Amino acid sequence: MKLNPAQDQAVKFISGPCLVLAGAGSGKTRVITNKIAHLVRECEMPARFIAAVTFTNKAAREMKERVAQTLTKAEARGLKVSTFHTLGLNIIKSNVRPLGLKPGFSLFDDKDTMALLKDLTEVEFDGDKDQLKLLQSCISNWKNDLLLPEQLLNTAQSPAEKQFAVYYQQYQNHLKAYNALDFDDLILLPTLLLKHNEEARKKIQSKIKYLLVDEYQDTNTSQYDLVKLLVGERRRFTVVGDDDQSIYSWRGARPKNLQLLQEDFPELNVIKLEQNYRSSRRILHCANILIQNNPHIFDKTLFSELAYGESLKVVVAKNEDHEAERVIAELIAHKFINNTDFKDYAILYRGNHQSRVFEKLLMTNRIPYKISGGTSFFGRAEIKDIMAYLRLVVNQDDDNAMLRIIN
Repeated sequence: MKLNPAQDQAVKFISGPCLVLAGAGSGKTRVITNKIAHLVRECEMPARFIAAVTFTNKAAREMKERVAQTLTKAEARGLKVSTFHTLGLNIIKSNVRPLGLKPGFSLFDDKDTMALLKDLTEVEFDGDKDQLKLLQSCISNWKNDLLLPEQLLNTAQSPAEKQFAVYYQQYQNHLKAYNALDFDDLILLPTLLLKHNEEARKKIQSKIKYLLVDEYQDTNTSQYDLVKLLVGERRRFTVVGDDDQSIYSWRGARPKNLQLLQEDFPELNVIKLEQNYRSSRRILHCANILIQNNPHIFDKTLFSELAYGESLKVVVAKNEDHEAERVIAELIAHKFINNTDFKDYAILYRGNHQSRVFEKLLMTNRIPYKISGGTSFFGRAEIKDIMAYLRLVVNQDDDNAMLRIIN
């Protein structure tokens, strides 16, 4: 499919920093994949010097598939398409000794870190789940903000802050003893390495000559700094984002990073993708009215050349049970009138906890359904037990895995 003028401009601008403001359904993935192809074919840049970073493994997989449809295997050889955390992990693996780690380190997931914090706070918290979650969240936010225990111990104002900073210090000491890292370390450690180790910084920068970042509005402080350090003085990068689509502020994402880009890179070229290819004009009209109420860093108005579309229906319900009843009743009626299949319908909800009432009614009405998401395969107790054995084989210092096996 031919690129529209804004998409074409975003693909062909490669001489400096570029921010692509991509509204929903405006073809941002197509811009990223076409830009990679443009760099390889028109600018004769070997793919091994290009890195594209996304936020989820699913998005990384989809991008790899799109690139595979555009470039040949030979052209795409060495191209790095990964999540921020995978990119960080690869940097850590290449710099184990400068980071004070031993080869074969372990990775702690949320349940591992919670178990360790529970042990460290056994006397004071006595297993209080709210306090433990708060501590886990504080440590994660501190790491995302590049704050180390030593800094926090020096600046702590209240006894509670001091106590949490002490636990943070103990937590880090235990991770070091286990030769282990947690999820946030995968960004924190590479960022600190690039900041303070000039030799490592030059080596890593020489391997990435052009950087592309997707969903840039969801970056936190450490991810923003990592991007800045990776591009260095060359300043050749493209970030794609939309401040109206930021939903992760609760876990440290800062949409203001879009604005910071303009301050840190005054020559930043801002290109807006405003044509939507996904939705009818009615949907966009309603969405634009809602979006106008958001505080904006950049203004944009989405438009579509598709048909105006069917009218929207707002259903009012008394509570969650009544809501589910209305939705299932609408579904059954629509299916009966239009002679469709159950597989033609989808129910979207905001959080996994909301599925229960819908599942109950679907079962009552004998409607077959499939839940997307839910418990991760690797989060299941029996899988974590098997993984503990494998972790111990790789890293004999992993006391956390040893304790799980013994138990």
